[in-house]
Amino acid sequence: MAKKRKVVDAKRDKNGNITDVLLEGNKNFTSTEKALGMTKSGLIDLVVVKRKDKEHLRTRPDGKKGNNLDEMADD
Repeated sequence: MAKKRKVVDAKRDKNGNITDVLLEGNKNFTSTEKALGMTKSGLIDLVVVKRKDKEHLRTRPDGKKGNNLDEMADD
């Protein structure tokens, strides 16, 4: 199986929600909607978390704060 792609950056909207992620080796950001499907297919090294009726993407828990999507999206 191919190595899962890593997320190296993220963008958020004016409400603070993560909207896009940048995959290692890419120049353009990928929407979180597309990244969600790619994660479910095992292509991206993220975790899908279901809360109420919505699914979210998260980085794998490793005790490091700097590689969390919210931290990557800081201005």
